[in-house]
Amino acid sequence: EEGFVSVNDLRFHYERAGTGRPLILLHGLVGSTRNWRRNISSLAQHANVYAVDLLNMGASERIPGLDASLEATADRIALCMDALGLTEADIAGHSHGGAVAMMLAARHPHRVRRLVLFAPANPYCDLGRQLIDFYQTPVGVWLARQIRWVPRVLKKTALGRMYGDPRRVADDALDGYTAGLHVPGTVDHVLNIVRGWYSDMSKLREVLVQLAEKPTLLIWGDRDRAVGLSSAQKLQRKLRSSSLVVLPGVGHIPFEEMPEACNRTVCDWLSSPSPSARNAA
Repeated sequence: EEGFVSVNDLRFHYERAGTGRPLILLHGLVGSTRNWRRNISSLAQHANVYAVDLLNMGASERIPGLDASLEATADRIALCMDALGLTEADIAGHSHGGAVAMMLAARHPHRVRRLVLFAPANPYCDLGRQLIDFYQTPVGVWLARQIRWVPRVLKKTALGRMYGDPRRVADDALDGYTAGLHVPGTVDHVLNIVRGWYSDMSKLREVLVQLAEKPTLLIWGDRDRAVGLSSAQKLQRKLRSSSLVVLPGVGHIPFEEMPEACNRTVCDWLSSPSPSARNAA
């Protein structure tokens, strides 16, 4: 099922499948609901799954000047839940979407039952600092605005660097990250997120103490070049009720690179009566 829901006259696009306890999927920085195409059907056998396009991304509405901060984005997801009739849900997020999920759980703790975080952006990772600094410069801004015109073969090569094994990049994977770049307003929003990156991570660090007892599943690839595994271990120390699953040979997008393993892990963990903190490899 595909549809739109209005929040303060702003249209969120979503895909929904399954029955049972709600599970909301939040994509990463330049992603979309398409990123979850290899996960929704399997997860829907155990949950009522909603894959949501964040505003200014995917097929959701573009709003110039929209507040791109983690706090504002998290609050909009809470309003989206209201519009969908969801009082509470499990929240899964990838990369920047994982940071949004954590902020949502901190600001609206009663709306989030459990967290599933795929290599979430977090305050303990410095791997992307040079890129973030670069895309805040005039040259970086100019280059970001040209990315949509880069030949497809080069974009696929760049996506391959996000995988532990580039041979696992499916033919239809690229569209989930590039289609939205051609919609006016998308790149501006991404650049606004980048401009506020350090402020967002500082605020996220401050609220992590509120998530110490929130049941959380962390899933990471040990070849993640974007959000390093070392930050996962630091994050887990803050999230005392978390479990860390490390997938050998996998990169930054584990749910696309190894969908069967991730789907099985998520379904087993969400269906467990009382998730306990543990490490798995």
